[in-house]
Amino acid sequence: MSATAGQAQSERGLADRLGFKPGQVVQEFGFDDDVDEQLRASIAERTGSELVDEDYEDVVDAALLWWRDDEEDDLTDVLVDVSATIEGGGTLLVLTPKAGREGHVSPSDVAEAATTAGLSQTSAVSAGSDWSGTRLVLPKAHR
Repeated sequence: MSATAGQAQSERGLADRLGFKPGQVVQEFGFDDDVDEQLRASIAERTGSELVDEDYEDVVDAALLWWRDDEEDDLTDVLVDVSATIEGGGTLLVLTPKAGREGHVSPSDVAEAATTAGLSQTSAVSAGSDWSGTRLVLPKAHR
């Protein structure tokens, strides 16, 4: 297997592990020049379409939220707003810089904000060399 084929296999594996499926529409929030382009590409490859931006006006199957500790908004408020765009049964992946990286956010801060926003945490994952992910879902009563 070539290095490129191996890399593509690895990228598809990451998108799979994060729960993305073919045909999903994934909306992205908090995009900046520090995001993990490899992760974004793997999700686009797995779903079969590019990520849509914050201005997308229809419901989506899943959302990515890139969140850093210097954000001006309140994480709980942002989670409420983002979850309103996700179709029932969808997931929200909160991506924060890993410990020791600029902009790191404590996993307990994400968990607290998620609980306050009415979301349930299902898993924590490594989402690349610089980012950690927290997978959140809407409670069944809200789906």
